[in-house]
Amino acid sequence: MTPSPPAADADLPLQPEVLLVDDDEVNLLLTALALRERGFSLVEAGSGEQALAKLRDWTPDVIVLDAMMPGLDGFDTCRAIRRLPGFENLPVLMLTGLEDDASITRAYQAGATDFFVKATQWSLLAGRLRYMLRASRDRIELERSKAKLARAQDLARMGSFDWRRAERAERAERADAGGLLLLPEALRVFGFAPQDTVGLRTLLRMVPQDDRRALLRRLHEALRHSSVLATDVPLVLLDGRQRIIHVEAEPEFNEHGDNIGYTGIVQDVTDRRTAEDQIKQLANFDPLTGLPNRRQLIWRAERALEQARRLQHQFALLLIDLDRFKVINDTLGHGAGDELLVEVARRLRACVRHSDQVVEGALEAAGVRSHRSLEAVGRLGGDEFVALLPEVAADRDAERVAQRILESLREPIFVSGQECFVTASVGVAIFPRDGASVVDLLRSSDVAMYSVKAQGKNSAAIYSPQLAGRGREKLELETALHKAIERDELVLHYQPKIDVRGARMVGAEALMRWQRGGTLVPPGDFIPLAEDTGLIVPLSEWALREAARQARQWQQAFGFADSIAVNLPSRMFERSDLVEHIHQCVTAAGVPHRVIQLEITEHNLMKEPQNVIPSLLRLNEIGVEISIDDFGTGYSSLSYLTTLPISELKIDRLFVRDLGVTPQSSAVVTAIIALARSLGLRVVAEGVETLRQMEVLHRLGCVLMQGFLFSRAVPAGELQRWLEQTVLPRKAPWIGSAIDGLGGEGGDGADGDLAARAAGARPFR
Repeated sequence: MTPSPPAADADLPLQPEVLLVDDDEVNLLLTALALRERGFSLVEAGSGEQALAKLRDWTPDVIVLDAMMPGLDGFDTCRAIRRLPGFENLPVLMLTGLEDDASITRAYQAGATDFFVKATQWSLLAGRLRYMLRASRDRIELERSKAKLARAQDLARMGSFDWRRAERAERAERADAGGLLLLPEALRVFGFAPQDTVGLRTLLRMVPQDDRRALLRRLHEALRHSSVLATDVPLVLLDGRQRIIHVEAEPEFNEHGDNIGYTGIVQDVTDRRTAEDQIKQLANFDPLTGLPNRRQLIWRAERALEQARRLQHQFALLLIDLDRFKVINDTLGHGAGDELLVEVARRLRACVRHSDQVVEGALEAAGVRSHRSLEAVGRLGGDEFVALLPEVAADRDAERVAQRILESLREPIFVSGQECFVTASVGVAIFPRDGASVVDLLRSSDVAMYSVKAQGKNSAAIYSPQLAGRGREKLELETALHKAIERDELVLHYQPKIDVRGARMVGAEALMRWQRGGTLVPPGDFIPLAEDTGLIVPLSEWALREAARQARQWQQAFGFADSIAVNLPSRMFERSDLVEHIHQCVTAAGVPHRVIQLEITEHNLMKEPQNVIPSLLRLNEIGVEISIDDFGTGYSSLSYLTTLPISELKIDRLFVRDLGVTPQSSAVVTAIIALARSLGLRVVAEGVETLRQMEVLHRLGCVLMQGFLFSRAVPAGELQRWLEQTVLPRKAPWIGSAIDGLGGEGGDGADGDLAARAAGARPFR
């Protein structure tokens, strides 16, 4: 199916022009076809030489360059492109089949803007290109803004001056010939009246003594070499105000080539320097706590790592995560949460030799032990902090600081008049043992920190190799999943159940999704981990609450009166409080118990039936229906169908897929439908994707279906729009087929009765 091009970005070209360079004709053809389908205009080149020839009289919007080519490879081609006039900043995406760090580093060193590992993920490639185009556009706009700012500064209030060597000055009628001449505008910059006469000595006396000697050395140096002078000079004006004056001057020469003086301008740049200082403060320090922020922490850590590598000593990084901060923040409010963070920051700051200001370039000048000035505590983000220890002799040094941090947090903290106790989990990573880069150290300390949380929190742990490998990957995913619950990253998508006889929605199935970093994670990638770690319990409890809330919202919006099916693992049915929890969910939402339908797979149902059956019976008593999911794929006895309070069987998509293709699938489906009819159970066919499958299912006696033919699992708001725009106007192809092809046929059994009732029901049931 041809992908529809993405919505046009108003600030990007309608069809961005791409130069695609690849010596592999198949890759060139496939990539060009995929990008054209996604709204790009392509010019193709089979080698680096051809690409450079095309660029002589044409400039594309972006270049996609294969790394490995005979002759002039992608790296050399990229270097040659960067040497062309006007191509210094053109976006270049390097396509590579290699994922090793050396190839990636080589691509960046050659001048590539970004790299992309060769794959068939064309939409991801197109998205990467559009991102690069937007970044290029932003860079151009930034350069334009800088140019406008420069022009505006030229028009700002400033003054001119002339300075002449007294011994070379020509006698003139002016009494001040042979010295400093400030024009009226310049006099105003220094706080003098236009009629005042001011000499160089007067101005030098306005410079603070600590800065005066350095300024005099700079002036003598410029005069000795007849060089341009450009410097900022701090002054204290006669009225006591402290200002920063920018001085810029060029030498002037007589006809003999002798330096006769300087001419230049002065400008009060105090406001600009203040703004620059504020920008530096905001860029490097957290506005709430005043601690170094993520950017400053990373910079300090990289410098500390460089020094540790050069001087052959160890460097420790401590990741500090507050326990139960979300509870305090949600209970007492964000203002109280901010107060807590400020106090925590103050206590953490006292646990190390914290240094606020570290100037780039000053480390080398400070001597061999200058790296010790990098020691600090910073706020990484949220309730996470980092302590940098630029030099440790052994693990016990880092452990001692970690224990000091834990001890500092044991005392209560008063916020908003409330006494609160907060603890922390601390993960420690040591360079070079636990990582060769700052990223590696952060990752290792994160793994160590969450191992503390898994063991009860309020402690510290040093990273060990036992946490690496697959266990490390699992722990990282578990860490992210823990945060998904805390940060409300979980969402439910809904797939409607359809009665094809009446072309109506008669319920929906809730399917959990995880929005992790802007990407929708399918349940198959995290549900098994949640089951292994026990996180499936809070996930399932959340799903029940959310489904009940959504049922209430739909009820108010369009009269929804059916049930939402929620998939539950077997361990949830083993919980003695499951019935009470569901009762609390529906009561809080103000909906009846029948609004919630529970789905359990045949395999989970029979895994420990003695523990599951009591809950099923109690749920049936309060009106909660039970549906058996993936029916027909298990290996258990069918006798449980006659004894358990089951209301619905769902035919597994495995059998639906081959309907109309293999007679075996039709036979299995026919048997399931006949069994359900004889027991008075509803039958729902899952995974219906084609009209053929729908027609065969109906002919076999099944009228309740769900699948991509009708709708994918979509967010709640989109499902309501689907009803209003597709079902009510009867615009979908399956509706016409259902009415024309199925309208004259009768149904019997449980599904036939349900369909008959649906025919006279309201549009939204």
